[in-house]
Amino acid sequence: MTSEVSTLDDLAQLTSYSLMDSLNCDPDATSNGDDHYPRQVFSGHYVPVKPTPIENPVYVSHSKTFFHELGFADSMANSEDFVRLFSGDLTHVPEPIRKVGWASGYALSIYGTEYTQLCPFQTGNGYGDGRAISVLEAVIKGQRWEMQLKGGGRTPYCRGADGRAVLRSSIREFLAQEHMHALGVPTSRSFSLYASTTERVRRPWYSEGSTAAEPDIIITEPVAISTRVAPSFIRVGQLELFARRVVNHAHENAMDELEKIVLHVIDREYADVIDNSLNIETKVILLAKAFRERLTSLIANWIRVGYCQGNFNSDNCAVGGFTLDYGPFGFCEAFDPVYQPWIGGGRHFSFFNQPAAAARNFAMFCKALEPLLKGDQHYLSELEDVQHGFANVMQMQLEKMWAAKLGLEDYNEALFSELISLMTLTPVDYTIFFRELSALPGDIGPLKKSFYGELNPAENGINSTSPNSQDIEQHWSAWLDKWQTLVGISDQNDGNATSSREAISSQMKQVNPKYILREWQLVAAYKQAAEGEYTLLRELQEVMKKPYAEQSKDIEKKYYRLMPTELSDIGGVSHYSCSS
Repeated sequence: MTSEVSTLDDLAQLTSYSLMDSLNCDPDATSNGDDHYPRQVFSGHYVPVKPTPIENPVYVSHSKTFFHELGFADSMANSEDFVRLFSGDLTHVPEPIRKVGWASGYALSIYGTEYTQLCPFQTGNGYGDGRAISVLEAVIKGQRWEMQLKGGGRTPYCRGADGRAVLRSSIREFLAQEHMHALGVPTSRSFSLYASTTERVRRPWYSEGSTAAEPDIIITEPVAISTRVAPSFIRVGQLELFARRVVNHAHENAMDELEKIVLHVIDREYADVIDNSLNIETKVILLAKAFRERLTSLIANWIRVGYCQGNFNSDNCAVGGFTLDYGPFGFCEAFDPVYQPWIGGGRHFSFFNQPAAAARNFAMFCKALEPLLKGDQHYLSELEDVQHGFANVMQMQLEKMWAAKLGLEDYNEALFSELISLMTLTPVDYTIFFRELSALPGDIGPLKKSFYGELNPAENGINSTSPNSQDIEQHWSAWLDKWQTLVGISDQNDGNATSSREAISSQMKQVNPKYILREWQLVAAYKQAAEGEYTLLRELQEVMKKPYAEQSKDIEKKYYRLMPTELSDIGGVSHYSCSS
C-alpha cells in the first residue's frame, strides 16, 4: 500500500526527469534558466527556463479529486513550500527537484496549412511555450506525470508578451479540465491555482454589456498561475518542428532529434501498446494507428458533451490524444452546428467541423513521421493507408456516439438527420435536450424545457399558437414517435417493459450530462474571484465534478437552465477573444 504524500519532500522523492535527461537541451541555452527574452531556438528539444514567481501568492483552489487520485494530502496545497513552488518560485525546492524548469518549441499548422510568418523572426524558430513552463516530472502510483505552470513568466518563445495568465482565464481552465475529466473526456488535469494579491497586468476585454466582436476596452486584471498535469505535453506541432528541420536540412542532428522525440512519445504515451523491441519503422506505423484511435475517440467525446475547442491548431493537439490548452473553448448551449466561441476561429474550428479539423491535424502528424521511414515504400504505403483511413474510423466513432446519446443499439441516419434539422430550426439547448430525452418522455412537453424561443412556454410566457409553431410542434411529435419506436419503448405497459425503460434511461443518462460549464455562470465566478471572493468558484467546482448526477433541487434550479436571452450576444459571454 502506497503511503500518503503529505509534504513537498515526499513529492521530491518521486521526481524523475525523463524529458530533460533523455532529450537534447538547446545548445544556446543558459544553464541557470535565465532565458526570458524572445530569441530564435534552432535545435534541441527543450530550453531550461526558471519561472518568474507571481508576487504575494494566495491560495485559490486545488483539485481535491485529483489530489486524492494521486494519494496527496489536501493540506499540501496550503503549505508554504508547496505554494512557493507552484506559484513559480523554485529557489528553495528540496532535492532532487531542480531549480530550473523547461519550455519546448513547436511548429504551427492551422487546419493543415504550415505557417512560419506569424513567428516574430519569420522563420518558425520562435514558436513554443511562451508562458507554460514545466517544473517537474514524477512517477506516482506507477504513472508518470508532468507538472506545468501556466502563467509562469516569459520564455524564449514569449514573442514579446508578458508571460502571465490572468485570474479570469486561469479559473476557466482550472474548472474546465476537472469538469472534462468528470464528463469522461480525456484531458490534462488541474492541480492547483494561486493568484497574486498585488501583481496585475493589462488586457483587452469587453465593456459591460458590449455586443462587439472584438474587445473594446483595456482592463487591469490580477495574475495567477495554474498548474496543469498530464502524462506529457508533447503536441503534434512539436513533431512537426523536428520533421521540418529534417526536410529543410536545418542542422546535422535533425534526424536524430526527430527520432528521439518520437521514441520519447512512444515511451511516455504508448508503451503499453507498442513493443520496445520493434524496429523504428514498425513503431511509427503502430504509433499512427494508436493515435488515430485516441484522436477519433476524443473528438466523438467532445461532440457528445457539447465541447468546442475553438483553436484546434496542431500545436493545441496533444499526441497523447487528450484535450489540451483551454484557451478559446466553450460548451454549446443553443444548438448550432457551426457554434464557435472564439472570434478568431472561423467555421473550420466550429463545433461540428471538429472531426475535419482533427483529420487535418492527423495528416500533419503523419507527415511529421514520414522522414523516419527513410523512403521505404512498404512502410510509406502503410502510413498512407492509416492516414486515409482516418475519415472512416472517425465516422464509426461518431455513429457509435450518436447511437448511445439517443439510446439506440444501432445508429439511424434518417432519425439523426431529422433531429439535427429540428434542433437547428427550434433551436434547443444541446445539453438540456438530450438530458430530458434520457428520461424517455411520452410527449414533447418535457423536451420544451430545452427550447429557446416561442415553443418554450416558460421562456415565452404563454403557449404560442402561431401556425408556424404548431407546425414545428407536429414535426417534433412525429420525430419523437419514430424515436420511441426505434428505442423500443412505445406502447409498453408490462413489468418487463418498465425494467427495460429504466435500463435505457439509465444508460442514456450516463452519456448525456445534466450539467455543463456554461460561460455565463463562469463569468459570475471569475468576477467574484477578482475581488478575492471564491465562493462561486468553489461551488461551480463541486457541481461540475458530478455532471451526470441529479444533485439537489437548489443546484438544479441554479445550474440546469437555459442561457438568459439577454446574454446571447454579449462579448465575453457568448463570444470572446483569445486574450488571457
